[in-house]
Parts: sequence; C-alpha cells; structure tokens
Amino acid sequence: MRISAGTATGGSLVPIVAVLLVIAVLVVLVFRRSQAGRQRAELARREQDLAGELRRLRQREDELAARSAELERSRGEVEALAARRAAALERAAGLSAEQAHAQLLREAEESARREAAVTVREIERGAKAEGERRARDILAGAIQRLASEQTAETAVTVFRLPGEEMKGRIIGREGRNIRAFEAVTGVNLIIDDTPASVQLSCFDPVRREAARLTLEQLVEDGRIQPSRIEHVHERSRAEVEQRCVRAGEDALLDARIAGLHPELVRTLGSLRYRASYGQNVLGHLLESAHLAGMMAAELGVDPEPVRRAALLHDIGKALTHEAEGSHAAVGADFARRHGESPEVVHAIAAHHGEVEPRTVTAVLTQAADACSGGRPGARKESLELYVRRLARLEEIARAHAGVAEAYAMQAGREVRVMVRPDAVDDLGAQLIAREVARQVSAELTYPGQIRVTVVRESRATAVAG
Repeated sequence: MRISAGTATGGSLVPIVAVLLVIAVLVVLVFRRSQAGRQRAELARREQDLAGELRRLRQREDELAARSAELERSRGEVEALAARRAAALERAAGLSAEQAHAQLLREAEESARREAAVTVREIERGAKAEGERRARDILAGAIQRLASEQTAETAVTVFRLPGEEMKGRIIGREGRNIRAFEAVTGVNLIIDDTPASVQLSCFDPVRREAARLTLEQLVEDGRIQPSRIEHVHERSRAEVEQRCVRAGEDALLDARIAGLHPELVRTLGSLRYRASYGQNVLGHLLESAHLAGMMAAELGVDPEPVRRAALLHDIGKALTHEAEGSHAAVGADFARRHGESPEVVHAIAAHHGEVEPRTVTAVLTQAADACSGGRPGARKESLELYVRRLARLEEIARAHAGVAEAYAMQAGREVRVMVRPDAVDDLGAQLIAREVARQVSAELTYPGQIRVTVVRESRATAVAG
C-alpha cells in the first residue's frame, strides 16, 4: 500500500517539472526576442542619424562649392577692375606700370636720403659740440694740474767780476788775452763801462756756457794767459758735456721715458742752455711731455709714445745751426737716424703743421706744444709789440684788392682773409694767399709759422612767395 502511494506521487511530479521547463524556455525566448527588437530599433535609429548627417554634409559641400565659385567670379571681377584701373591710370599719367614703379622708388630714395642727410647733420653737430666741450675740459684739466715756473731767462750772459781791475787782466798786454779767449772759445767777450761785469755773446748757448765756466775758473785762479785759457777751456767743455748728459737723464727720469739713444740724451740736455722767447727749451719740453701724457690718459691712449714725442719735438732747436731746414724737419730726421719709431718721428715733423698730422700722437704733441708756449707767463713778449704785430698782419692782408675783411687768429699764427666773391675768383684767392704770405715773411719777425687762409664764399639766395 505504501509503495503504491509513493509511485503515484512520483508520477504526478513529472508533468509539472516539464511544464515549468517549457515555461522557462518560453520566457528566455521572449526575453531574447524583445532584446533583439530593441537592438534592431537602435540600429535603425542610428542608421537614420547617419543618413541625416550625410545629407547635411552633402548640403554643406554643395554650399562650399557654390561659395567657391562665387569667390572665383569675384576675384576675376576684381582683377579685371584692377587691370582697367591700371590702364586708366597709365593713360591719364602717360606712364607705364614699370615707369611709375621706378619713379615711386626714386622719390622714396630721395626722401630717405634727405632724411638721412638731416639726421647725419644733427649727429655731426652734436658730436662736434661734444668733442669741443670734451677737448676744452681735457686741456683745462691738464693745464690746471701742471704747475710750471714763469719765464725769467734772458738771452745775454753777464759775468760778474770781483773787481774793476780784473778787466785789465782779462784784456792782457796789448789785448792778447782777450784775443786768445775769443779764438779758443768762439765767444765774443764784451767789455764796456758797466762796472765789475763783462758780457759773453754767442749764438750757440752751449759754447757760451763753456766760455762762462772758463772765464769763471780763470778769474778764480787769477792766472790769465793764452796757454792756460786753452787748458781751462778743454776742462770746461768736458764739464758742460757732462752737465748736458745729466740734464738729459734728469729730463727722461722726470718724464718717465726710457730707452733713448745716448746722442739724443746729450742733445736733449744741451737745450737747458737754450731759450725761446725767454722760455727755457728743456723746461718747455718737459712741460709739453707732462701735458701730452695727461691728455693721452684722459683720452684712453697709451701715454708713453705721446710723452716721448712731446719731449723730443723741439730737439731740432739744438741742431738748427748745424743743418738746413726748420727745427721740426731737422729734429725729425735726427730722431729717425737714432732709432725713434715712425710714430714719434711723424709727431716731431708735424708739431708746427709743416706736415699734416695723421696720428693721435701727432695731434696731442701739437696741442701740448701750443698749451705750453701759449699759457700766460710762458714766454716774454711785449704786449705793445704783440698787438702791433697782429695789427700789421691784418693791415697787410686788407691792403690787397678784393679783400673784404682780415682777422689775425690763434695768437697771430693764422691770418684769415675774407674776399668778395664778385671781385676775386678762385685763382685770384690763391694769388692773394701767396702774396700775403710773402709780404708777411719779408716784413715781420715772428716765432714758428703763420698760416694764411683765404676764404671765398659763394651764396645762392631765393625767396619763396
């Protein structure tokens, strides 16, 4: 009975399980079908969207093509309009496009040149003003820093005697002592009524100094006779030579210069006995060397060659009685023969303007020489004579026909002559310059050189109404 019941119960469950399985399969199939439908709908929607985007892109492409065609038509119209306008301008101006372009370039070039010329002129004016101000500052500073003695030298050597009776012993019996003295020393011994003094006269200051030392030793010894005069004079000459060498060496030490030839040193030292317008030449050279060195330092230039050239620029004054030519040319040749550099030689030759200065050393040497010689108290010259000489310079220039005005400039070292352009041509201006220079050289006595500059100015004037 139990077995029957269990069998019956198991038989009733099988259909139920089968039904449930069928239902599950149907549910799965329905779910998958609905999901596939949704996917197909999504794909259909996306396909529609892509089709719409494609239509918009094709429409945009058609619009761009139409706009491009329109731009091409407009460009053609603009080019045609420009061509018609250029043709009209060419007809109106009578010029081709190339000619108009060339003319426009020429006008632009001329305008640029005018503007550049104005700019350059302004720059030059400013540079010139600044250069003049800087030069004045440098010169003033150099002169103020240098403290030099004022001139107090004379050109005559006066020898004081211990007594009036010494004059007779100097003259000797029948004048043999004085004749022997003059023959041995080459110096004129002047004995006049001046009490207890005699004068020594000679163009060579070194020879005059040797004679002074000879006379001094003879007077101190008291034995004055021809044979002793010769012996004492030899010793005096040797002593003067030694003094010249020592003076030259002292000058080199003071100017901080080394490596000078011994002959240059001796000749430089001999200038301690020479004076120019009362100014001692060796003192003038030392002063010029200091001035040139200070100016070179202010300009940032090596001061050593500048000081060297300034110290040697007047060395020719010790040789002018032995060679022909100006002291600048003689000094330059002497320095060249004794191993000085071309820069120094050129500065010596150009310090008075006989040669055009081409280097900074030459210009600074020229400036230092002018400052040392032209400063107040440097050289003795009567103010009345100075004014008279400058007035005579202007009178000589004004005396020529066609001269409007004449001015003595640079302390009498230049005469600037203004001529009337309607009365004097260029050739006549040259003739006036040569004639004035010849007349000045013949009539006046002056140191150095005087430059004659004739200015003939032509002016063109127009009035804009």
